[in-house]
Amino acid sequence: MKKEKYQRYICWGVTAFIVLALLVALIFLIMKWGRVRIAVRMIVGILAPVIYGAVFAYLLSPIYNRVMCAVVKKTGKYIPRESSRKKLGSVAATLVSLVLLIVVVVGLISMLIPQLITSIKGVIDALPYSIRNLELWLEQMFADNPDMEAQVMQYYDLASAYLQNWLTNGVMPNISGILSGLSSSLISAVGAVLDAVIGLIVMVYLLNMKDKLLTQAKMIIYGVFPVKIANKVIEEARYVHSVFGGFIIGKLLDSLIIGLLCFVVMSVAGMPYVLLVSVIVGVTNIIPFFGPFIGAVPSAFLILMDDPMMCLYFLILILLLQQFDGNILGPKILGDSTGLSSFWVLFAILLFGGLFGFVGMIVGVPTFAVFYRLVTELVTYLLGKRQLSMDIDQYKSLDYIDEGAKTYIKK
Repeated sequence: MKKEKYQRYICWGVTAFIVLALLVALIFLIMKWGRVRIAVRMIVGILAPVIYGAVFAYLLSPIYNRVMCAVVKKTGKYIPRESSRKKLGSVAATLVSLVLLIVVVVGLISMLIPQLITSIKGVIDALPYSIRNLELWLEQMFADNPDMEAQVMQYYDLASAYLQNWLTNGVMPNISGILSGLSSSLISAVGAVLDAVIGLIVMVYLLNMKDKLLTQAKMIIYGVFPVKIANKVIEEARYVHSVFGGFIIGKLLDSLIIGLLCFVVMSVAGMPYVLLVSVIVGVTNIIPFFGPFIGAVPSAFLILMDDPMMCLYFLILILLLQQFDGNILGPKILGDSTGLSSFWVLFAILLFGGLFGFVGMIVGVPTFAVFYRLVTELVTYLLGKRQLSMDIDQYKSLDYIDEGAKTYIKK
């Protein structure tokens, strides 16, 4: 009896120590958040090739698995040994994954960079004409309303003067600083390319040893935790994989379709900068909720400089694409992969976007979905432990719970 009592006290003491240690660590992180961010950025920079490789491997693992299974199945008649078929399948799957990634990246760059350079040159060369064209268009639009025309043209003249002043006094005198900034950006880009190349090598290793790594991870989990807790950890890990895999891969497919639709409609309508704008719309569409509007702002500005009416048609197109994606295409591809309401999706994007930028806006929704599930399971467990109802309807208009009879007294 005394032994059990001492064991209970020891368990409470260890639990209190762990809670206190976590609290101290949390307070330290809050107080030293600036230094912590610098340290995290330094570590992320060092491990950038490994991170790139892990992301590539995770995104391409479905293709790798399908190719490997197909090769193992198709070569059963010709290669009797299963180990030999698996080796051949892993080689074929690795080559297909690597070639697919290189083709996609090189294809996007080869299409986007020349179009971007051409678009920038075109905007610079046509800027005076575009300003004059926009001025004439505004005069025609408000020809029947002189008072409104005077007010609009006043603001237009101010904006035009500010733009020309910025180009003359802001850009040109600081051209050397801009060039040095471009050179440092070029160095950073070269470093990123080098990290990506090393990431390809890491991806090849991870794709071919992912089964072994998963097996080792399971051994560690079952060795560290009791079986009941280890089973729960494995279950939650599978849920995390299903949420992230379903959401990210589904969102990439959804964005590809939206980009293609934008390209087709803009080509048919004869809009300018078709390829560049379609890529911008497709890439930014990866971001939930805000993506279409983020991509629409620079794209609309480019088109506005060329043709104001086409800009209006483009904005209508973006609105229609956003409605189609949000109400038809998105639910069809993604389904209810996160289980979050619209408010929590918006909250997750704002929170993680503010903390981690563009990447945070992409992974924020599935990350918050995992956190939301963990909190839900914790609350459900605590309610069950106290023998309270887990039905949410019981707590609507609840005033208090009678402690003795466990009766729910409502207003």
